[in-house]
Amino acid sequence: MKLLYGTANPAKLKHMREMLQGLDIEIIGLKDVDIKVDSIDENGNNPLENAKIKAIAYYKAAKMPVFSCDTGLYIEGLYEKRQPGVHVRRVNGKTLNDEQMIEYYTSIASQLGGTAVAKYKNAICLVMDENSVYEYDGEDISSEKFLITTKVHKMRDKGFPLDSISIDIKTKKYFIDLKANSQDKDERNMAYSFKQFFKKSIY
Repeated sequence: MKLLYGTANPAKLKHMREMLQGLDIEIIGLKDVDIKVDSIDENGNNPLENAKIKAIAYYKAAKMPVFSCDTGLYIEGLYEKRQPGVHVRRVNGKTLNDEQMIEYYTSIASQLGGTAVAKYKNAICLVMDENSVYEYDGEDISSEKFLITTKVHKMRDKGFPLDSISIDIKTKKYFIDLKANSQDKDERNMAYSFKQFFKKSIY
C-alpha cells in the first residue's frame, strides 16, 4: 500500500520509513506528488489537532491515503504562555531556521540554569478516505524526558536541529550521537507503537 506522508522534510520522511520497516507500506512525501496545497493554518491547540488539520488538507488535495504527524515541545520551568508546544519553530510570529532554533533553545536552557528538562508529545492522524480517519497521541509515541543544554554538539541533522542540544538523561549522550550509532530502546519502543497504529488502522 502506498501512503502519502504529509511532510516535505526529508529527515522526517527518512525517519518514518526507518521506523515502519517491515510493514507492507510504501511511504512517499509531498515532493513525490503533484499537488497544490495552500498554506495550512495549523491553528490547533495541541499536536493531535494539528496532525488532523494537516492530514485532512493533504487528503483533499491528493485524493489518496495520507497521514500527518505533529509534535509539541514542553519544557519544565516555563510558564504556559512561553511553552513552545506545537510552535516549536515559530517564535513571536517568526519561523526559525535550524541554527536560529539552536540559538533560541540554548538561551532558554541558559535562563533555566544551564539545562532544561523537556519532553516531546507526538500525535498522528491517518486519513484513508472521507469516512475512515484514525488518530492517536498516546504516551507510547511520545518521548521520554530529556535535557536541553547550552553546550552545542558540532554535528547537525538537517531538519532536526534540537538533536544537537538534546541529551538523553540515562545515557548522557546527545540525541544526534544516538542516531549516528543505533536506535536506542526508547526509539525502538516508539517505532513499535507507530507500527501498531498502522496495523490496526489499515489491516
